[in-house]
Amino acid sequence: MSTQVDTALLERAVRLALRAPSVHNTQPWRWRLRRAEVELHADPARHLPGTDPDRRDLLISCGAALHHLRVALAGLGVAAEVDVLPDPEKSGHLATVRVVDGPPDRSAAALFGQIARRHTDRRRYSAEPVPAARLAALVDRARGFGVVAYPVTDPGVLQRMNEVLRLAAREQRHEPGYLAELLIWTHRYADAHDGVPRVAVPVRTGQWDVPHLQRFPSGTLAPGRDLGPDGGTLLVLATAEDDTASRLATGEATSAVLLHATRVGLATAPLSQAVELPLARKRLRAVLGTPDQPQIVIRLGLPLPEAPPLAPTPRRPLASVLLRP
Repeated sequence: MSTQVDTALLERAVRLALRAPSVHNTQPWRWRLRRAEVELHADPARHLPGTDPDRRDLLISCGAALHHLRVALAGLGVAAEVDVLPDPEKSGHLATVRVVDGPPDRSAAALFGQIARRHTDRRRYSAEPVPAARLAALVDRARGFGVVAYPVTDPGVLQRMNEVLRLAAREQRHEPGYLAELLIWTHRYADAHDGVPRVAVPVRTGQWDVPHLQRFPSGTLAPGRDLGPDGGTLLVLATAEDDTASRLATGEATSAVLLHATRVGLATAPLSQAVELPLARKRLRAVLGTPDQPQIVIRLGLPLPEAPPLAPTPRRPLASVLLRP
């Protein structure tokens, strides 16, 4: 298609990109619209220093929004090219997405319909394991961004993995500022456009309360009827390096995995807590037997048959996240 794209189309694409997942639903991004291009910037005011001291979560969140934008543009029939970290002197300018002539990315366009359908599902999952073919497809999606995805399917590895997650959940509570940030972002004011609302967090029933898989206070979401053991699988995304570009790529891979998982009928929930402490990341590498840098863990599984649809979590309006040209 021609590079003559009106602002209304770019605005529509950015609105769809705002549906991307982010740590504590902080939505730590800002956008600038120019003629035939969109700039993505980090929003330092939404960085969580107690939870995310090295900005890993912030950058992965922004990378997820960047991929959502790619998908939105492709789904709207627009071809685009992405320049990551275009200005070495402006570390907050994470990417510039330019409209170009040519056909849209078919692989990205195929995920367009999943943007509105994807929601983080913190409830228990079905006892039925995730089919191997679906896991393999998710691994391929991550590989497209230079990110290695490790499905944790071996029972012994899973047990050691859960020990690491429990360590992270226990130790992080002692990090300065962590509990205050958790309180702030789970107890937002009425009609807030960010944060994790109680309707998105399961009720604590005592039947399936796993602290290392659920760090938010008890909510109001029905957890689902107990049908036996939870068959959810953990997928660890890792990169060879641990720099800004690698974290952004992880965010894009995370978005691609989540959207494709939604497309094939899987429920998903990112678990960033597992990588927010250096000791936990070190132990994750040992458990996985890899020199790669763990960046995020994604829990996925088949939803319970009777699980009702999830309500969308709030998002900031476009006017609140746009920078002046």
